[in-house]
Amino acid sequence: MTRISEDQVRHVAHLARLAVTDEEVHTFTEQLDAIITFAEQLNELDTSNVLPTSHVLNMKNVLRKDESAPGLDREDVLKNAPDQQDGQIRVPSIIE
Repeated sequence: MTRISEDQVRHVAHLARLAVTDEEVHTFTEQLDAIITFAEQLNELDTSNVLPTSHVLNMKNVLRKDESAPGLDREDVLKNAPDQQDGQIRVPSIIE
């Protein structure tokens, strides 16, 4: 007994905007049934001692710590700016 019908395959193909032939529908029905059968085998496994995870690998934050550090001196930055005014870097206007 199949767990998915050809009508369901046609419906999913329609939702995905896929044009499928009757032969393809038959093939996809068999293939999807095999996938569902395999997935149902996973329900037979005892997972009571398996902790929930968000990732299969042991992941950790590899970014550096967010610590404040002294920035560049304002005068040094303004020396390199092409245009400045009142201690600020002046840039071309982008809003009309």
